[in-house]
Amino acid sequence: MKNGFNIVWSDEAKFNLSRIIDYFETTWSEKELRKFFQRLEKTLQLIAKNPQLFRLTNRRKNVRKCVFSRQTSIYYKFENDTLYLITLFDNRQDPKKLKISKHKKHIA
Repeated sequence: MKNGFNIVWSDEAKFNLSRIIDYFETTWSEKELRKFFQRLEKTLQLIAKNPQLFRLTNRRKNVRKCVFSRQTSIYYKFENDTLYLITLFDNRQDPKKLKISKHKKHIA
C-alpha cells in the first residue's frame, strides 16, 4: 500500500468478510453495501497509514482492536511493513468465541 503497510488477510478474516457480505446481500440495498465497502476500505487505509491508532487488546500481545461499527470489530497486528488482519469479529457474539491465533501460519 502506498505510504503505508501492506495488508495481509488471514483465512479467518476472509471467511468472516464473506459471511458479512452474504448477510448484507440479503438485507441491504446495493447502495448500502457499496457504502460499507467504501467505509471498510477507508478504515483499512487509515490503519495501514497509522497502525498504532487503535488500542492494544488484553488477550494477545501486539494485537489491536478497531471498533469498525457497533456490530463489527477488526483485529490486527503489524510487523515491519506488513499489517496482518486477523479477524472481523461480530460484536454481538460471546467474546469467549473470539480466537486470536498467536501463530503466523494462520495468516494467508
